Amino acid sequence: MTSYSAARLQGISVFVQAVDAGSFTAAGLRMGLSKSAVGKSVATLEQRLGARLLDRTTRRLALTVEGAEFYQVCQRILAELDEAESNAAARRQEVSGLLRVSLPVAFGQRWVMPVLADLVQRHSRLQLDVSFTDRRVDLLEENVDLAIRLGPLPDSSSLSARALGCQHSVICASPAYLAARGVPASLADLAAHDCITFGRQGHALPWTVPDACGRPVKHLIEGRHRISDGEALRTALLAGLGLAEATTWLVGDELRSGALVPVLTPEPLASGPLHALWPATRDLAPKVRVAVDALVTTFLPTPPWENTR
Repeated sequence: MTSYSAARLQGISVFVQAVDAGSFTAAGLRMGLSKSAVGKSVATLEQRLGARLLDRTTRRLALTVEGAEFYQVCQRILAELDEAESNAAARRQEVSGLLRVSLPVAFGQRWVMPVLADLVQRHSRLQLDVSFTDRRVDLLEENVDLAIRLGPLPDSSSLSARALGCQHSVICASPAYLAARGVPASLADLAAHDCITFGRQGHALPWTVPDACGRPVKHLIEGRHRISDGEALRTALLAGLGLAEATTWLVGDELRSGALVPVLTPEPLASGPLHALWPATRDLAPKVRVAVDALVTTFLPTPPWENTR
């Protein structure tokens, strides 16, 4: 493929402007160039082509036969370039293309996928590539456009974030389990109970429990069971396998119906933030912008899992 330098395209543009304006002086005024600069550009073009394009007189410019043919081709090429730039600019503002999204497994399936599905219904040129993992992906390394992050964010100048609210959690169990094993009244009582911890990358996450003043603090719990999937944790709770800390976005319906009962934390405690995360860039792509806007509209100010109506 032939390489086209900026100077080469500039020479073609100057030639067309000179013909359209009728003189080097008028073309220079249009382009912010001196008369001599216009003349030198046209002369360089003629030298490269090995053909005379213009006959110069003191009053006007006249196209040669070769110049007239070349002018028609150049005019068409420049018009096509203008159209291509306009189309590219229009597409830049259009919600289209492949949106690569990384979501935490349970939360993503339950609460984010419906938002993304609705987005695709409204934007026919948008495509999704959605992966589910509770591992903290590297957005830049793994070419991810947008991620949802549960928990605190690390400092990073290469990423941008939008807060989507705060997670709340409760320690809960099924009524059948509590009837059989009793209701714990203190943190120390948990030692006599079957506790189900949530595992991530081989480690159990601490529970959020209230201190003497009711403030949330983190405690590592010795669990009988460890489960690494949110929906599976919910299933284990409903089956009466023990006590677990669970977020209200996971078990809110069961808490409201009485299928699960809170203990130690009768009111949900704040257990961590919720964010949308994407690579930092000066111009946010429309596909990412509309996705973030849709998530903000859905989750703020009151998330759908806390809406009891």
